[in-house]
Amino acid sequence: MRTMLTLPFSLVLLLVPTILAEPVPQELVRRADDSYRTLSTASNPDWMLKVPDGTSLASISIPGTHESMALFGGDLTQCQENFGASADTLTAQLNAGIRMFDIRLRIETGNKFVVHHGAVYQNANFDDVLNKIDAFLAAHPSEGVVMRVKQECTGEIGSCTDVSGQASFIDIFDMYRDNSPAAQRRWWAPSVQRGSAANTPTMSQIRGKIVLAVINGPQGGRTEQYGLAQFSGWNDGDSDWVQDNYNVPNTGAIATKRDQVRRFLDLTNAGDQTKMYVNFCSGSSIFAFPEAVAGGALGTQGVNPFLLIYLGQGTDVHAEVHRTGMMMLDFPGGVLINKILSFNNNL
Repeated sequence: MRTMLTLPFSLVLLLVPTILAEPVPQELVRRADDSYRTLSTASNPDWMLKVPDGTSLASISIPGTHESMALFGGDLTQCQENFGASADTLTAQLNAGIRMFDIRLRIETGNKFVVHHGAVYQNANFDDVLNKIDAFLAAHPSEGVVMRVKQECTGEIGSCTDVSGQASFIDIFDMYRDNSPAAQRRWWAPSVQRGSAANTPTMSQIRGKIVLAVINGPQGGRTEQYGLAQFSGWNDGDSDWVQDNYNVPNTGAIATKRDQVRRFLDLTNAGDQTKMYVNFCSGSSIFAFPEAVAGGALGTQGVNPFLLIYLGQGTDVHAEVHRTGMMMLDFPGGVLINKILSFNNNL
């Protein structure tokens, strides 16, 4: 999510303290419900156990989180419920059934990665991410995880800046791959090679593993050949197999975002069934915080409640939904997670 640049930064500096300091009107407060801010009501730590070994990853309906560790910095930057720093929140998401993560990294002193959302440090480093996923997969060996990695810092106003004098982002990534015990145990090796992209795996290939979907550079675009071959065109925003219209300029535009999610969900079901589709249900701006887009505001239905209703409707209302692809959510609710997972019962 890159919201700080939708307005001149000088205006943002003037507006944000005022917005955050004022009490939030009751009509803007979105209550937790089945679709929103109730992640812990879902418990699906072993749901992949029932997925047949020969099933392509492209066929599986997977709940994911956008900005998976964006917990700190206030309403403008928080995208997920806070279940603890140092990647404890990832453990909560994994137990709920989340299996795709969006991890944003800044280069720190000592050739290390720390987790950021824009300029805001998220009280975790990449070792935390790898170690918590490693521990979960050790306890739940039937499961597999998909990860999108992004170099977060653009160096522009409103973003972060990588520490100078360090190795390149991909060189540091390879250091983790080759030296972290957790990474050595868990990366699905074909997906973390600089010079060769991987084909879409089957469930049997990724049990107990982390599949790297893509590494994106600070301005978008795929970095080298890391990840899956089908995501060679994964750029900033929309691209082949990815819907990521992240700029929602105001609460009135949430309806447009809902429609973008719906149209891409329809494409996921009508399009190439051998491909993975990644549908970002998130969006924001200075006038529509992530929580408003997810949960709704000012009488406008949020993406999450809309999605829960849409997925529950039959073919008498709209085209059949037999798979959801990878749904990248902000503040997901437990029933919404369970609903996405229910489409795997047909595998």
